[in-house]
Amino acid sequence: MTTTPLRTVITGFGLLTPLGNNQASTWEGILAGKTAIRPIETFDASGLDVHIAAEIPGFDAKTLVDKKDRKQLRTMGKAIQIGFVAGSQALSDAKLTPGSFEPTRLGISFGASTISSELEELAPGAVKTVLPGNREVNMETWGTEGMPLMPPLWLLKYLPNFAAAHVSILNNAQGPSNSITMQDVAGSQAIAEARRIIQRGAADIMLTGGADSRISILSIARMQLFYPFCTASENAAEACRPFDTQASGVVLGEGAGILVLEELGHAQKRGATIYAEVVGHGDACDFDMDGTGIAQAIQQAMKSANITANDLDHVVAQGFSYRPYDTAEAKALELVFGKDCPPVVTFKGLIGNTGAASGGIETALSALALHHGTVPASVNYTHPDAAHPVPVLTHKKAVSKPYSLKINFADMGQCTVIVLKRWQGS
Repeated sequence: MTTTPLRTVITGFGLLTPLGNNQASTWEGILAGKTAIRPIETFDASGLDVHIAAEIPGFDAKTLVDKKDRKQLRTMGKAIQIGFVAGSQALSDAKLTPGSFEPTRLGISFGASTISSELEELAPGAVKTVLPGNREVNMETWGTEGMPLMPPLWLLKYLPNFAAAHVSILNNAQGPSNSITMQDVAGSQAIAEARRIIQRGAADIMLTGGADSRISILSIARMQLFYPFCTASENAAEACRPFDTQASGVVLGEGAGILVLEELGHAQKRGATIYAEVVGHGDACDFDMDGTGIAQAIQQAMKSANITANDLDHVVAQGFSYRPYDTAEAKALELVFGKDCPPVVTFKGLIGNTGAASGGIETALSALALHHGTVPASVNYTHPDAAHPVPVLTHKKAVSKPYSLKINFADMGQCTVIVLKRWQGS
């Protein structure tokens, strides 16, 4: 006996981005084409190769949560705090309050990444254990004198699964709980997994998306050894240039995009606002970064949604702003759509690369575009690639077709694609 999979809709958002601490300010900034990329302000970056990023302005979690919940913040690193706040925002936006849902039917599926320690927590112990005159670490000294200088709860602040854990505890979520740590693709993979959980009837409501913050002195000092950063310091607002031939590397952002996914019947029964429907997803791997794996994920997602290219209003691209990765994505679009590619939107020129949060944030922005009927413009696309052209949308447009497609892939090739449908009442 076969059964029709349950339908999954989006009924709430929690958005903390470099453009603001909530959904309204983020969406307003996106529509205005306001860039949040600027010189790093939260620490002295003069000794690093990287001097610009898109930071959440004036982020202080204590001002964004209820007073009764502030004590928990002491055991959270910044990335976990961001996810914690966004999770609460999403439930509030969906009008899901304690007692209004069955706890065993609320689950969590969060995307996360490596969370870097704060320098002030590691430095005292490190100074004690480095031998004078060289960089060798004396492990015996580390054990006897260095470790006692570490904060007792240090480890708990930086475990990638703790954003989901804290949100689960705060909201008494007793349904499935997953954390996916797959760098830039983690948020989209979390959304796909949340959809699967609802489709098979294991939960009525899933909090999903991702949170990430890699803008710290230790994280950037480590990553600049191997990651394709943009090292330009001048004209920060124009530094991140997805698909532009003048793109010189990735610009980091930070934030969280948490979505409330809900089984359609459950949402309708309680009279929830429905922003959009999640109708398809696809996964693949493009280890060689030649576009074939990304194309496969796109094709799988469209097949699962039972749509063609003619149904798509827009594509939200990954758009790393690093030429080899942008070229791979352009080739994938060519393989799937040929010369009939739908308009392509990129958000990283405004908010940078938010890593594990990007799938949640950018899927939310695409859903808001469908909901409000306006697709935002991309910025910093002035030098097209004649060999692999991409129809980047450089001006706002009205939504004219019912579906959108969101591409995410990581630097090791993992790909996930999400398909959304504009909600029109049925």
